[in-house]
Amino acid sequence: MPHRLIGRTVEVRLTHRVVEIFHDHQRVASHVRRSQRSGHVTVNEHMPKAHQRYANTTPASLISRAARIGPNAAILVERMMRERPHPEQGYRSAMGILSLAPRYGPERLDAACERALLINAIAYSSVTAILKAGLDRASSAEPAKPTPQHANIRGSTYYQ
Repeated sequence: MPHRLIGRTVEVRLTHRVVEIFHDHQRVASHVRRSQRSGHVTVNEHMPKAHQRYANTTPASLISRAARIGPNAAILVERMMRERPHPEQGYRSAMGILSLAPRYGPERLDAACERALLINAIAYSSVTAILKAGLDRASSAEPAKPTPQHANIRGSTYYQ
């Protein structure tokens, strides 16, 4: 049913083939009934405008678009969707990542995605912070600081 009627009282008429929804004695929706036991039917026009823009989007299409930016962007977008209970919950963040390419360029964006992956910061806000701070231009292979000598440090021979 149209999202504007969520929380309102409606009447539903079910037949063998059709589901009809009425509000104030006017039919507001009509769907062919699914033959499968579970699931749902969604009409794009019934969704809020914010959701309609993602209606024909799939995880594969977002990953493919990110791959055109670079391999790290594709990996980051794939993880954004994989690490959520439902891939759709990552669409907005993934679209945000893709929208950064015109502003920063694909090379910088892919470098920022690489840095975000290295520090396990899988979020749009992390990538934008990396880009704003210019950390994408810093070497990702910065030399590690040597471990200070100390009596409690066992060393590699201890673990063999």
